[in-house]
Amino acid sequence: MQGTIPNKTKQFFFALIKLSIVVGACYFIYYKLAHNDNLNFSVFIAFLMKNDVFLTKNILFVLFLSIFNWFFEIMKWQNLVSSIKKVTFFEALKQSLAAHTASLFTPNRIGEYGAKAIYFMKPERKRILLLNLIGNMSQMSTTLLFGVIGFPFFIFKYDIDISSVKLFYLITLTALIIVFIIFFLKQKKFQIKGFSIQGIKTYVLKISSKIHFKNVFFSVIRYLIFSFQFYYLLHLFDVDVSYFNAMVVITTMYLLSSIIPTIFVFDVVVKGSIALYLFSFIGVNELTILSIVTLMWILNFVLPSMFGGFYVLNFDYYKMTDSDTID
Repeated sequence: MQGTIPNKTKQFFFALIKLSIVVGACYFIYYKLAHNDNLNFSVFIAFLMKNDVFLTKNILFVLFLSIFNWFFEIMKWQNLVSSIKKVTFFEALKQSLAAHTASLFTPNRIGEYGAKAIYFMKPERKRILLLNLIGNMSQMSTTLLFGVIGFPFFIFKYDIDISSVKLFYLITLTALIIVFIIFFLKQKKFQIKGFSIQGIKTYVLKISSKIHFKNVFFSVIRYLIFSFQFYYLLHLFDVDVSYFNAMVVITTMYLLSSIIPTIFVFDVVVKGSIALYLFSFIGVNELTILSIVTLMWILNFVLPSMFGGFYVLNFDYYKMTDSDTID
């Protein structure tokens, strides 16, 4: 069937797909910023200027944190791919940013899997999908770990009204979820993103412990960076809160927002709603929190997607599959 389609026609449709991804990402970003019911864009900009966010030293520092965050994300991907083949940092950068752009408006970042896999030959793609899954699960596990530590502190520190009955239900529900997860993990036919649990276990065990250690290490470093960035923005907006107290709320916020499946472009809405509720306990006003969440979204998701769009447009699938470096 493929032989009946002229090569130029296939190249045209592939170029159209690349353009559609970039245009779609740009449109959704524009729509989200220009039609945010919770935060008017002009009010957002005025509020940033009022708090001197646009001072050179402030811009450079928050950008440095975002670059540092993505540096370790790229290092994490380069490390995981090394279990199959060696890739340069620049190759890992292109793959990570292009995949990020492709995943921007897909549910649960599903577009990232296909975008990274397409950089590799067909025999390697299934393993690339698994490596991407391992990387994302590592980051999710880190978020859950810090969240599970921070959440009890949040409940007791801010005297959240949880009755003994509600607490019993919560503990019972948590226990049932754990039992449910253990039960399905033992089922060989149970699948995660199309992969059987047994298949994932077998593949994970084949990867060296050194690669697993680096994967977890980079995930933890990334978490510490973007959580500190959130704290720094609180400081920039004159919120008087200690690092520990801020982290109690921040870790709880990321815990709750990470367990709610969202379309990536609406991630800012979910985090904004959760953050408004949580930070109300330490007296932070709505405009400050919505501005910080929006700024975090722009710095860590929107800006990287713009660079990723460049690599999407310049990706040559046919040149890539013919290249000796992708064997």
